[in-house]
Amino acid sequence: MLKIKSYVLGPVQTNCYIVMNPANRECIIIDPAQCSKKVVADLNAEGWSPKAILLTHAHFDHIGGIDGFVKAYQIPVYVQTEDERMLADAELNMSVHMGGAVTYNKAVCVHDGEHLKIAGFDIRVLHTPGHTPGGCCYYIQEEGVLFSGDTLFCRSIGRSDFPGGDGLQLVWSIHEKLMGLPEDTRVYPGHMDETTIGFEKEHNPCI
Repeated sequence: MLKIKSYVLGPVQTNCYIVMNPANRECIIIDPAQCSKKVVADLNAEGWSPKAILLTHAHFDHIGGIDGFVKAYQIPVYVQTEDERMLADAELNMSVHMGGAVTYNKAVCVHDGEHLKIAGFDIRVLHTPGHTPGGCCYYIQEEGVLFSGDTLFCRSIGRSDFPGGDGLQLVWSIHEKLMGLPEDTRVYPGHMDETTIGFEKEHNPCI
């Protein structure tokens, strides 16, 4: 059974998740807002071997640590194809306005419905545009977990007033791609507390 460790990192308190497989000591880094020395030290001290970075979208507060983790572990970075351009453009990802330009142009593009076999997990990509054109969630069905980025929050949803955002599309994405998942699916969002699909069905006023 997987283990999940979260770190709150970066200028707007982004949840960076380390998804760990105890069977092989491999792990995945999701949304590295910063390359924190503590995260690297923890991974190395506990003997975890990172195999990939998964981005739920390409805004500045989810990508700031890419270069540091890639340098430390020589691992690939995955992004939904519609956010590839944003990842490579500091104006589009807004990092240029947040104290320093951050870009990355070597990402592996993923598509809706694609299954990624990484660290012993089968991870399904769910394209959920609306917060950004290439916003996506990562669903590990066998473990009953969803990493929702800034698509779905506890009792809320992501912003849609940034360039490329679309509020109606975001709500459609949530209904079409997420609300049909099992109600006990644990949801790990890009900010704030974790939740479940069932809880959001009952208590989220935005959907």
